[in-house]
Amino acid sequence: MLEITENSVMTDLHQVEGSLMLLDQLGVQLAIDDFGTGYSSLYRLKNMPISVLKIDRSFVLDLSEDKNDAVIVHSTIDLAHNMGKQVVAEGVESSGILKILKNLGCDFAQGFNIGIPLPARQIPSWLEQHQNYDINNDAKFDRRANA
Repeated sequence: MLEITENSVMTDLHQVEGSLMLLDQLGVQLAIDDFGTGYSSLYRLKNMPISVLKIDRSFVLDLSEDKNDAVIVHSTIDLAHNMGKQVVAEGVESSGILKILKNLGCDFAQGFNIGIPLPARQIPSWLEQHQNYDINNDAKFDRRANA
């Protein structure tokens, strides 16, 4: 999966759309990173071969306390799902936020509450340690979002 920031998609739209279409034809899954912080329109979003929207951490950090953030996150999850896309919430730093996201139907989450960034050489041992991890009992999301 290749992540593209929302702002980079908007720089040279015609060239970027062509490149995204080519990558899609090659079988590369595409994710829009930092979704909600740039200037993309829904028209452009519906025409791009994007599989995943990554909600920017600025909307996630205060999700439990800021009603506007809650509306934005909930609406983004619903929009993405209705368009057949998956959602990753960035910046999940507490179990409370993780539970809210799970209740909203967010597909994946990443952040310090789930795991810290690791050098590539440490990922195999991390995966081995978490191989039998029960995501339902601890309210954690799929561990692939951190790897």
